[in-house]
This record gives sequence, structure tokens and C-alpha cells, in this order.
Amino acid sequence: MKYTDISTKSSQELKDMLKEKKVLLFELKTKLKTMQLTNTTELRVVKKDIAKIQTAITAASAK
Repeated sequence: MKYTDISTKSSQELKDMLKEKKVLLFELKTKLKTMQLTNTTELRVVKKDIAKIQTAITAASAK
């Protein structure tokens, strides 16, 4: 997911995406704890996506 794709979305869409990503992060962390997660790089990708979405929300609210 690229920041340019995120920055064109509305604030409500960003909030929905943020909620989905946080749920996904929780699920991945749970799988990691129970030794079911094989690709641990997914955690890093989801965390970075959350940061991008939060940055876009902050930028949208500053306008």
C-alpha cells in the first residue's frame, strides 16, 4: 500500500481502513504467540500501513 493511494481517500474511509488494519495486527500477533504465523514480515508491513494511514488522517485534519 502506497501513501499516494491512501492520501486520496476520505477521512471516513481512512478510519475504516485503520480499524481493519488494527484488527489484522491483533490477529497476526495472536498467531505469532500461538506459533501459527510463518511469515513474520506481515507484522512489519501491517504496522507500516497503520502508520501511513495515521499520517494521512493527521494531514487531512490539518487542512
